[in-house]
Amino acid sequence: MKLGIISDTHGLLRPEVAPALKGVDRILHIGDVGDASILTELAKIAPVTAIRGNVDREGACGKLPETEVVLIENPPPAGIYIYMLHDLKTLHLDPATAKFAAVLHGHTHVPNFVTKKGVLYFNPGSCGPRRFELPVTIGILKVESEGKLKPQIVHLPV
Repeated sequence: MKLGIISDTHGLLRPEVAPALKGVDRILHIGDVGDASILTELAKIAPVTAIRGNVDREGACGKLPETEVVLIENPPPAGIYIYMLHDLKTLHLDPATAKFAAVLHGHTHVPNFVTKKGVLYFNPGSCGPRRFELPVTIGILKVESEGKLKPQIVHLPV
């Protein structure tokens, strides 16, 4: 299974995003959507699960959940759970104890991933308006056999 991970669109869905997400089975938007029409456009590519970020205060985006748990059922022998929240500083649980395979987060616009205590922490960066000198990126998360996670940062040609 191949997941497209995006964050911090801030109301801008760049035309480079759709080709970068080609072939994904599902899209996970980690908040600061900025405009609900972005989720409609992403849904034309693959099913979307989205949470709200700190800029998603009004309208449809304001009604998105603050966190979400996604079950990926494909890898044998059992499924894996992925925890989504916008700002990692607001994490109020121990993902390893809760048996999460990954924590997906955004907010900082800085793309990175690291594994701690067997849990992948993955920030896809931002694919919305450029912030400072940070790159414009999305994430791809491949769920391989036996539930192994393979994260990738994709730099968009902008």
